Amino acid sequence: MKKTKLKVLAVLAVLILAAGYYYAALPALNLHSADLWMFLILLVLAVAAAYIMKKRPTRYELKKLKGFKVIEAVLVLLVGAYLIGSLLSSPIVNAKKYQKLLKVQEGEFTKDIEELSFDQIPLLDRDSAQILGNRKMGSMVDMVSQFEVDDLYSQINYQDQPVRVSPLRYASLIKWFTNLREGIPAYIRIDMATQNTELVKLSEGMKYTTSDHFNRNIYRHLRFRYPTYIFNELSFEIDDDGVPYWICPVRKYNIGLFGGITVGRVVLCNAVTGETADYAIDEVPEWIDRAYSADLLVELYDYYGTLKHGYFNSVLGQKDCLITTNGYNYLAIDDDVWVYTGVTSVSGDQSNVGFVLMNQRTMETKFYAIEGATETSAMSSAEGQVQNLKYQATFPLLLNISGEPTYFIALKDDAGLVKKYAMVNVQKYQIVAIGDTVSSCEAAYTDLMYENGIKAVAEDTREIQTVTAKISRIVQGVIDGNSHYFVMLEGSDDIFDISIAEYISIIGYDVGDKVTIEYKAGEETNTVLSLDGEEKARVQKETDDGSEE
Repeated sequence: MKKTKLKVLAVLAVLILAAGYYYAALPALNLHSADLWMFLILLVLAVAAAYIMKKRPTRYELKKLKGFKVIEAVLVLLVGAYLIGSLLSSPIVNAKKYQKLLKVQEGEFTKDIEELSFDQIPLLDRDSAQILGNRKMGSMVDMVSQFEVDDLYSQINYQDQPVRVSPLRYASLIKWFTNLREGIPAYIRIDMATQNTELVKLSEGMKYTTSDHFNRNIYRHLRFRYPTYIFNELSFEIDDDGVPYWICPVRKYNIGLFGGITVGRVVLCNAVTGETADYAIDEVPEWIDRAYSADLLVELYDYYGTLKHGYFNSVLGQKDCLITTNGYNYLAIDDDVWVYTGVTSVSGDQSNVGFVLMNQRTMETKFYAIEGATETSAMSSAEGQVQNLKYQATFPLLLNISGEPTYFIALKDDAGLVKKYAMVNVQKYQIVAIGDTVSSCEAAYTDLMYENGIKAVAEDTREIQTVTAKISRIVQGVIDGNSHYFVMLEGSDDIFDISIAEYISIIGYDVGDKVTIEYKAGEETNTVLSLDGEEKARVQKETDDGSEE
């Protein structure tokens, strides 16, 4: 009877340990899950330990016990299957399959990447957004003692604007317990273009987050609803109405037991109610921006670029091997978020052979064969322009400026605040423009492109027109320190801009005088080419003796 009780207690002890481990570690009940294999191996080891404690055999007796031999055989089988499965799933024996996981198209830069208006350019990186979020939270005296801002700061498109969003989290376990009923009351939303930071309060608090505990923890909530799903990195997003959701990509294993990871499904979880919806990857709602994490996409492209001639070539000869550069950024194109990163040779020189854009919702990938400086070189060039101020460059954002691939870089001080902006030409990275604002930076950059022959002055195709009429209104003004007269004629709403330096005779005219003007039409004012037959080329300063210079 005593032996039976000991057996029961031993079995209960193993089951309790197994249940506790499962509740804490949350392995998926899926043969593709490495965590499940670790769980099974640890479970067998626990059974072996309980068996030895019950029998208390000597080392010689242990080898003869049939029960232990069975446990030992199961353990060897599990470890062997795991190791063999890992090998057969690796790029060593599946280089071609790994190389084909990502389909890459050739892109056309000026067609695919349109010029953005200044209010659509994300000026902040994640670190700067985090500083703004923490400042905003510090100003909320009714919440700051109970909550903190989570470090997620997902970049998404919200109502056609690039924003970063991050939920609040409980400041401690005690704060979770005291706010358990109401949940987390708000999230942070930061406009990456205007730097406007909002604390968006919810009518009902979020009950399912990463900082919740027990069954309300988002990972545990998902595991118990989808016990066989292996989730990739979760992200926090909001839909078009501002409702907070967790975006939970489900891994798809394409090669063997553990290899060739992509995304096969996406689970949406309402952060307030905990309700979930399960979608195939090609059926996810369009407002979702991040089904594929940036790190996963970069890893897939590295497989594509390095395994063209097999695994051992990628390690030894490295012929035709390309790899992504150290870092990435995000571009908003057609309401999707694309990961941008440069592509360089494995030898790690200071130039890129091109760059790649990867869609975080669809995995669509485009390569642009535009040679130029690496992002690191561009950052160094920008920092060199303000070396006296010791500003640090953020990882570049790739922009289309007048058809030219251009690195756009924010320059930050020691406090992490953006102080200046830089534009660096990708193909000629010695061309660097600095400005206190984006518009002033672009103006300086455009001037440099004209000076270096990258951009030619557009041919003026406007037709020359002539008008003769009486002056209905004449006003004097100053433009860039030069005096001008702005004239309107009877029967017309057009405004004619006449420079005194070019047409000195205009000072002798008044309302009611009849004039003949040759001009080219402009958007706001018309450019005057001659006044009463007097071309500006003939207007020259006379010397005291009456001769022309």
